[in-house]
Amino acid sequence: MPLKIYNTLTRTTEEFVPVRPGAVGIYVCGPTVYGHSHVGHAKSYVSFDVIVRYLRHLGFRVLYVQNITDVGHLTDDADEGEDKIEKRSKADRLHPMQIVETYTRSYFEDMDALNVLRPDISPRATGHIVEQIELARKLLEKGYAYEASGSVYFDVSKDADYGKLSHRSTGDAETGTRVPVKSDKKHPNDFALWKKAEAGHILQWPSPWGMGFPGWHLECSAMSMKYLGEFFDIHGGGMDNVFPHHECEIAQSEALTGKPFVKYWIHNNLVTVGGQKMGKSLGNIISLKDAFRQRSPLVMRFFIQQSHYRSTLDFTEEALGGASKGYEKLLNTVGNLERAAGKTRSGENAASMWRRNFFAAMDDDFNTAQAIAVLFDASREVNSMLDSGGADPGTLQEYLDFFRTAAGDVLGLLPAGETVGGGGPSAENGLMELLIGLRAAVRKEKLWELSDRIREGLQKIGITLEDKKDGTTWKKG
Repeated sequence: MPLKIYNTLTRTTEEFVPVRPGAVGIYVCGPTVYGHSHVGHAKSYVSFDVIVRYLRHLGFRVLYVQNITDVGHLTDDADEGEDKIEKRSKADRLHPMQIVETYTRSYFEDMDALNVLRPDISPRATGHIVEQIELARKLLEKGYAYEASGSVYFDVSKDADYGKLSHRSTGDAETGTRVPVKSDKKHPNDFALWKKAEAGHILQWPSPWGMGFPGWHLECSAMSMKYLGEFFDIHGGGMDNVFPHHECEIAQSEALTGKPFVKYWIHNNLVTVGGQKMGKSLGNIISLKDAFRQRSPLVMRFFIQQSHYRSTLDFTEEALGGASKGYEKLLNTVGNLERAAGKTRSGENAASMWRRNFFAAMDDDFNTAQAIAVLFDASREVNSMLDSGGADPGTLQEYLDFFRTAAGDVLGLLPAGETVGGGGPSAENGLMELLIGLRAAVRKEKLWELSDRIREGLQKIGITLEDKKDGTTWKKG
């Protein structure tokens, strides 16, 4: 069956037909790098990683672009407030680019741990200032924008289709309701293409309108069109990006080119914590580094894929515990197959039904939850065959190939380039969690000598413990 994708723009599930046969261009809004990545980032970027992996499995030549936002994202997510990176730099008394470098490295460390493939291109907004100024200049020439006091704004009244992605009318989409509207805008819905830099603003560049910095929305239009062209296949991001960010991207891009901007818009749903929306104001943001101290990153990846990307993901310790057990069962099946399978296939297509069911689930709008259910059904059949003692090694090899393709290549749940064998990396993480927990209990009882023996014993086998204010971490070497 053909691949079908839910398109936010049309609110329908459509058969995927790329703009150019055999090739797919995909742009996903990357992180604003002013803090460590959190579980919400994992939900989004694991989801799009699976989409990219599956498209490549289907044989498409995929060009995956995911930006780094390192300027212009203001604290109210529209056109007012402070630049998020500059605000963090003032709090930490560091240069904004120090903040950017620190948290960009941290982001990729976390994504690598989650087995998220690196994008083909990771452009930075600050590296494309010339392109953004040129886009703003052209929109002024075409009459879609106006200059006011050194800033340039897109005139929403000139775009009859504004709101077609979020399905909001301009009357519904009052961007100035959260903060007082700047007087230099003609209308509250108008959005910044270029912002005048106020006194003390560090990240600023010369432009035809004076010193300033680009608008958040303009950055993604400039970077996506530079690398993927004026009309490309897929643009993705979280549902919280639909308005105003993606709505404004469409308006400015289509006003500029006079043609459609993106064919398919894909949005992942958000993360809740115990049924409550995750947010800084609620104090329930969970960083990935904290989460990884409790669970293996691949357990987290498995947990995310147990729900559809368009469903909310409720983050609870109970749910994570269930995911950990399920993931261990999956690894045990693969490990058992590695030990029992033959070196050649039987040629009987023994796993064909499970392959068909797995890929049918993935063709249905990347339904990883159903795809994982298929893996567990196949796992039960494999374990029954192994328990019977009469399984043909060639048949088992076919099942192993299926699991390596489905769970490994497509879902990214198997450690790349490693056999699962006798427990593998997941067992290693579980063992370290146990040892760290036991050592914490020992320290609580003030048994310092025993605590030191555990640390020293691990040191001898190449594992270093690091005690920090917020817990103990470990690393090899």
